[in-house]
Amino acid sequence: MPDLGQINETLDPVNAADFMRQLLASIQELGSSDLHLCAGARPFVRHNGALQYLDQKPLEAAASKVLNTVLLNQVQRDEFESSHDLDLALTLGLRKRYRVNLMQHKEGVAGTYRIIPNKIPRLKDLGFEDLDPIRKLLTYPNGLILVAGAICSGKSVTLAAMIDDINCTREEHLIAVEEPIEIVQTSKSCQITQREVGVHTHSFAGALKSALRQDPDIIVIGELRDLETIEMAITASETGHLVIGTLHTSDAANTLNRVLDVFPASQQTHIRVMLSHALRGIICQRLLPATDGHMALAYELLLNNTAVRTLIHENKPEGLVNVMETGSAEGMRLMDKSVLSLWESDRISDDVALKNLKSEMKRAQLRELIMLQKPTYLTT
Repeated sequence: MPDLGQINETLDPVNAADFMRQLLASIQELGSSDLHLCAGARPFVRHNGALQYLDQKPLEAAASKVLNTVLLNQVQRDEFESSHDLDLALTLGLRKRYRVNLMQHKEGVAGTYRIIPNKIPRLKDLGFEDLDPIRKLLTYPNGLILVAGAICSGKSVTLAAMIDDINCTREEHLIAVEEPIEIVQTSKSCQITQREVGVHTHSFAGALKSALRQDPDIIVIGELRDLETIEMAITASETGHLVIGTLHTSDAANTLNRVLDVFPASQQTHIRVMLSHALRGIICQRLLPATDGHMALAYELLLNNTAVRTLIHENKPEGLVNVMETGSAEGMRLMDKSVLSLWESDRISDDVALKNLKSEMKRAQLRELIMLQKPTYLTT
């Protein structure tokens, strides 16, 4: 770790660049997920979900601007000066990649640096309790798979692991569009093309439109963020392509509502029909503080079957919970069941489990069980 006592000192560009490279490398070695350098605030990292301060002195505006912009090239620097916002993927040597967001705020410049894993993750290592239904989703020749979750829920890692699993088991042409490219994939059994929004294409929608003319079998969209992109993704999934995309939503019902709500009321009936047939499954996930100091994966899995298709078609997302409970034999899983499973195996604490249960009835049951030394029948 470089000497943080000099973080507010006036640094020439060469010294500032060296300082940032050392700091980012040190944070990566510590296993933290994010570094924050913000004018007027103490520099800190996020380590296993918790904030840890690197220094007790607030970062001065001049130092923050130097440190956060010294690793930019001239094009990136000009863009940031013009727009006061910038997203980029920063590469600082072999296996040292960072997703960076810079912004201007009332105190000065702020930078957030997400540490990208230095190797391609494997699905089996992410914490999914039953991989069979997830791997089955990845075998379909067409359809729509959605990976959902809040910010910092591990969606990008799951998406990269899914791409790698496909890359090892199928012989297909896969086009991935990301903003920015985080984990670099190398073609194995598949031919993989990765494009970065802002560098190789202007938008997700534009890249998706172009991809449909490039003979893909599988299309991966880093974020389904607007009507045009979502509509094209659904259409592509109906016309012979397997489409995998991410959304910032918390559960399966909210994910379906998010997809449908972007469309005008006059189109929603038609889109519901399309989605009811195109959807293959939804994975919703979150990362919870674990008792071992790391993070534990909790997830929800919806698989499209006749009952789910009917609920989507009839616009009754409130019925999904019952269908997912009765569909556990097919591999479906509710978030509450995942949280309780982590609790029963002592992966998460009582408090973390109580905070993350959605059902008030389950919370009440858990409180009783905590008093009874936690027997293990709750998730059966």
